[in-house]
Amino acid sequence: RHRLLLENAEQLVLVCGRREPYLRRDGAASLGVLRAASLVVGLDGCIKAVGQADVIRNQFSEAMFERIIDCSGKCVLPGLVDAHTHPVWAGDRVHEFAMKLAGASYMEIHQAGGGIHFTVEHTRKATEDELFTSFQHRLERMLRAGSTLVECKSGYGLNLETELKMLRVIERAKKSMDIGISSTYCGAHAVPKGKTATEATDDIINNHLPKLKELKLSGEIHVNNIDVFCEKGVFDLESTRRILKAGKNIGLHINFHGDELHPMKSAELGAELGARAISHLEEVTDEGIVAMARAKCAAVLLPTTAYMLRLKQPQARKMLEEGVIVALGSDFNPNAYCFSMPMVMHLACVNMKMSMNEALAAATINAAYALGKSDTHGSLEVGKQGDLLIINSSRWEHLIYQFGGHEALINYVIVKGKVIYENERCETMSNY
Repeated sequence: RHRLLLENAEQLVLVCGRREPYLRRDGAASLGVLRAASLVVGLDGCIKAVGQADVIRNQFSEAMFERIIDCSGKCVLPGLVDAHTHPVWAGDRVHEFAMKLAGASYMEIHQAGGGIHFTVEHTRKATEDELFTSFQHRLERMLRAGSTLVECKSGYGLNLETELKMLRVIERAKKSMDIGISSTYCGAHAVPKGKTATEATDDIINNHLPKLKELKLSGEIHVNNIDVFCEKGVFDLESTRRILKAGKNIGLHINFHGDELHPMKSAELGAELGARAISHLEEVTDEGIVAMARAKCAAVLLPTTAYMLRLKQPQARKMLEEGVIVALGSDFNPNAYCFSMPMVMHLACVNMKMSMNEALAAATINAAYALGKSDTHGSLEVGKQGDLLIINSSRWEHLIYQFGGHEALINYVIVKGKVIYENERCETMSNY
């Protein structure tokens, strides 16, 4: 008995075929794609077989399946991985979008008490249940856009009580929802009002992190990663180093914001500390790029942020050419309101000059690598978790090519071999 058989897909996009933990430029240039292929997911939620449809049919001729989906004329891809989001908050910032369009910069709004501070104020006031309800709706929208594993940060509390409230909300979703979650403590997202950066750093190291360690040991909250916003006027290089090292000492993966608005040498610091990933990197130095490639530290690029804040685009091509492992994230937050990894991939191709293959690798295996999960997620290989998408098109590239088209294109979203979302609209639309 098995959980699921996907039969006779026009294209089945493996992404990797030899258990690669990540794909650099050359690996991403030729993604594994099978034609007329089938896939089996077992009762344990893991992939049992991938191959030519006739071979699978013979191999499993006696088997029973809980569900069989005919994928004729359709494509099967790995579930998308969103490597950077801020999805737990109250109080949107739609009014600030108008200010930005009128010419105000991110830091001008931040210094005027808006931006992160505005969201912090509203998130502190919100109850845990209110935060959970809105978070749940956001995760469901991410899932419908094809994301099956999402990195979720705290960071709109800045005080211990609210940061823990956010992390409890993330923990609840981990236990109650189908979507995969990698949780990140981001208490160093901004310097709280009334504190200096040094005082905030001391508070995090002496109070926040010991509490997280205690809650981890008691099994109440399991945090995976630690993040700091390393930026001029926020946390400088030395404070960032202290916090990241303290987080690493309690077993958290280093995964932080660096070199976004000013060159801070964050990339060099991350490489030195053994960071799993660094996000943003619009202002990274050439030395930083080389250091990240050497350290196998993933670059999580966020095309929506550069687009919405009109920043200079991250140097994706240079990073790929230097051998950096490039991943993608939506940076979903009140300042960059985008749930859709297909749109993120499209922007990465158009604005950052990535190829569609590179963008798909960046939103699957490399994003999984950035979260320390590429051994179980990010490609369609035997033994990996059965997280997949079926799209209503005979070529997988439609997922990127159709800008904003995922709502009528994604036919099924499947997690651990279970259909989590089935899109009725696809059945009524002809294949296009």
